[in-house]
Amino acid sequence: MKHFTKLTGALSLTTALVAGGTMAAAETELTMYYPIAVGGALTEVVDGIVADFEAENPDIKVNAIYSGNYDDTRVRALSALNSGEPAQLAVMFSIDAYDLIEQELIVPFDDLVTDDEGQAWLDGFYPALMANGQIEGQTWGIPFQRSTIVAYYNKDMFRDAGLDPEAPPSTWDEMVEMGKALTKDGTSGIMIPSTGYPYWMFQALAIQNGKELMSGDGLTTYFDDSEVVETLEFWKSLSVEHGIMPEGTVEWGTLRQAFLEGQTAMMWHSTGNLTAVKDAASFDFGVAELPANERKGSPTGGGNFYIFENTTDEERAAALKLIRFMTAPEQAAEWSIATGYMGVSPAAYETEALQAYVADFPPALVARNQLEHAVAEFSTFETARVREGLNNAIQSALTGAKEPAEALGEAQEAAERLLKPYQ
Repeated sequence: MKHFTKLTGALSLTTALVAGGTMAAAETELTMYYPIAVGGALTEVVDGIVADFEAENPDIKVNAIYSGNYDDTRVRALSALNSGEPAQLAVMFSIDAYDLIEQELIVPFDDLVTDDEGQAWLDGFYPALMANGQIEGQTWGIPFQRSTIVAYYNKDMFRDAGLDPEAPPSTWDEMVEMGKALTKDGTSGIMIPSTGYPYWMFQALAIQNGKELMSGDGLTTYFDDSEVVETLEFWKSLSVEHGIMPEGTVEWGTLRQAFLEGQTAMMWHSTGNLTAVKDAASFDFGVAELPANERKGSPTGGGNFYIFENTTDEERAAALKLIRFMTAPEQAAEWSIATGYMGVSPAAYETEALQAYVADFPPALVARNQLEHAVAEFSTFETARVREGLNNAIQSALTGAKEPAEALGEAQEAAERLLKPYQ
């Protein structure tokens, strides 16, 4: 990956005399921040795709900056905008859209895509992955590193416990029953991470219990509804009642390694970890859709591309060209194979590369197939603050500091205060 000096104003229109007295083409420079929320050397994959883009577009320079997890990336990108060193585009949480719109920081893609070919591109993504980025009739975010939560399980441990390794739990009751058979000798039956993104796992459980956590307009939350409280009580019961999950919190960042080391027979995690698990597992493992209670379901997750408001027409055109390149079927397929994140369009799964990969490794289809039951990831106005209140409530209940009803009631009251100005 080439690194280029950032020029004031972010647009470098460089002309230079070359042999024969001719002029080199004008050059547009882009700075793009992006996160990685799972393990693996994914920066190398991004660098490779960007290098391919630059080779095809020698008039555009791209400074792709890895900037930590999703929260880190939002802070860093917005700090750059505020400090006079603006970026032109970023991959940020798909759920940041409400706040970015409210702060007038991003432009809708509808203003940039003006022809039938461009509209066909916008229409080509999976609708479930577009849900978080389409607000009030406009498209603000384009899917890139997108996921659903999937259930990883150790088939060898299933066999040792007398369980069918091709029949992972499809209901909550089966998950508890199988979890008890798998819990022994320092190995937990299941681990569901409750740090990092606890609201995400909780949303999956709540959906499975038949309840959404928020309204579709980002203005209302339902944290204290009886079905939601029941959901948190169930999550807690996996440890304190059924004994199949460690008590307290389970770390997001170390859970994959815990699974690889045999500390748990099952784990819920992002499909973005799939390739890393595939490459590192010393045992036979499977991947399944999440189990159902009232219904099946997972929220979508991950990052979307956004283009910032404070950009020139030339920069917007170059940024759009980069985004279209990185989400094109061939690159989407390459990204999916290298990471485990899903291809963001049906066309990605029609490429020869991804067809061959999923034929050899069927687990790569699980997250995509689960889109049939997926919903938009939790997102409201004041998303970060509302989400933090919910995260704290989940953790306080799981650690025994508060009862689920009390913790969620407090989170609901805080959310209502934060959202009232927008209603």
